Amino acid sequence: MEELQLLNLQHNLITRIQHLSHLQQLTILNLHDNHISDMNGIEHLSSLRVLMLGKNRIHKICCLERLYKLSILDLHDNQIRKMENISHLRELQVLNLSGNRISSVENLQGLGSLTELNLQYNCISVVTEVDRLAGLQRLFLSCNNIHSFDQLACLGESQSISELTLDGNPVALETWYKQAVLRCVLHLRQLDMKRITDEDRRMAGVLIRKEEEKKKESHKQTIHKEKRRLAIRNAAQQWEGVKACLELPPTNGSKEDASPENSPAHSPAQTNGLGQETSPEEPSYHDLATNRNETELLRPDSNSHSSVVFSCSKDVKLVETGSGNVQSLSLSDSHLAELDGDTLRLFGLGALEALERGWGVQTAGAVTVIAFRFINFDAIVPTLPRIRVKFPNLSHLIFLETNISRLPQLAALAQVRRLDQLTIHPEGNPVVSLALWRSFIIYRLYHFNLQKINGQEVTMNDVIAAERVFGTLGHIAATETPRCRLLLLLEESRKRQLQFLLEGRGRRAGLSPEELRDNGKLLGEGLSRALFNYPSRDCNAESPEEGTVESSERAAMIEQYLQELVKRASDTNLKGEALHKLWPSMFAEMVRDCVLEMRDRGAFRQASLAKLTETK
Repeated sequence: MEELQLLNLQHNLITRIQHLSHLQQLTILNLHDNHISDMNGIEHLSSLRVLMLGKNRIHKICCLERLYKLSILDLHDNQIRKMENISHLRELQVLNLSGNRISSVENLQGLGSLTELNLQYNCISVVTEVDRLAGLQRLFLSCNNIHSFDQLACLGESQSISELTLDGNPVALETWYKQAVLRCVLHLRQLDMKRITDEDRRMAGVLIRKEEEKKKESHKQTIHKEKRRLAIRNAAQQWEGVKACLELPPTNGSKEDASPENSPAHSPAQTNGLGQETSPEEPSYHDLATNRNETELLRPDSNSHSSVVFSCSKDVKLVETGSGNVQSLSLSDSHLAELDGDTLRLFGLGALEALERGWGVQTAGAVTVIAFRFINFDAIVPTLPRIRVKFPNLSHLIFLETNISRLPQLAALAQVRRLDQLTIHPEGNPVVSLALWRSFIIYRLYHFNLQKINGQEVTMNDVIAAERVFGTLGHIAATETPRCRLLLLLEESRKRQLQFLLEGRGRRAGLSPEELRDNGKLLGEGLSRALFNYPSRDCNAESPEEGTVESSERAAMIEQYLQELVKRASDTNLKGEALHKLWPSMFAEMVRDCVLEMRDRGAFRQASLAKLTETK
């Protein structure tokens, strides 16, 4: 018995391994299909090469410390939860742990002779350490819990695996499963017990190329996103610098005069005496007055400001973010212009260059939203005529951090072709803090029939309220302003219209200014709205100093004109008060004179007949 080399005790009811320590020549021990719960009793079998303990009740791998010669270890269909106490088996060639409760592949270092590893029907979700087995040729992982190819990443590092099974895992249900495995395990000859064909390898090659292209595209997208982020950040920093300059107290004149946007390079209208292109509905825009004291006239409305913050948050997200198919039109260190579907986003002053590029008819026609950020509004105004021509379907404008601070600036928006929605975010646009800004937009851009302003519906009550506030003022300005002042305020198209009525060019005779005032309809309702114009005359000077001087002269002239109007109104009021005091006595004298005159009726009739005869 001591020289026994093979012992087969399979298919019995053995519960413990005992009385085998004297079998020092034993090389093969088969205890398959018994009731053994632990491995105690084999620790002295140092000559053992094959140990088969499948289909038992073993919970833990142990007692293998002296079995250095072991080449085959079969522990399938047991209750083992962890791979342990096997790293010293340097001659082990076959390890079968299928049908257990193992959740992770571990402790394989040292198994340099292992050629076959069977881990089927376990609970494995991530495969690791397999790449350390230099001689591993066959790996069986069927029916586990592997969901993605990322959990099999270590297989790509193995240069020896030729047979692999992954069927029964969720990953095997993926599209291009076979090709993805072949891309990962280059030397594979058999997958899921099926031979790998040349066609399979060709398809795997196609998948590899697609994957490489995808990685390159992903890398390119990552670089582009970083450039985009830096461009927006730098544009924001430059904008903060511009705002800091605008907030400095001016040395000669107002902030508007000292700002760089009022220089020739940023002149928003009528450079070299040439007017901008006007829309058929509305004229271009000049000052009705200096409008320097708008902030004093229009008190801030905190409620409207807070409501706007919430109503246009969706539009802010529209400005800041984009979908995956964003097309960059212009990108530099300090500006960004990108097209995202029907939305054109412009960050920074340099982004306005994108409006000068050649636009295809179909591409331009698809643009319905333009969003501006970190660009001074006065620099945007000169582009509005080009926007009108290039983007015929534009219906929504968004302004965020554009320094819209005065109501007349909003009048410049009348130059676009159509407008259904307008969003002016409170951030960086002080005009939103004014109480009447929304009413002004509704009145001034009445011909657009705006549907929403900052996400809020424009109702008929809003239109009526705006008309009450600004309608009377516009009518008085259109009918009472002297002819010379009207011609100065209006641009060429309105000047020609007014001169046509005054001078009688055409078939009908000319009208006097008094007749025009008596019949305001001839001036047209649009004229009263047109007098609320975009302030551009201060920007026509050849230098900031000249613009400051011209602005001061113009302010002085307007102040004198207003003083004269106030004096006339005061004199008229004084005369009215005097007449009110004298009227009772005057009325009594008139009645007394009439009574005295009619006392002799005959004489009164004769005198009256004589007057009538003389009149004829």
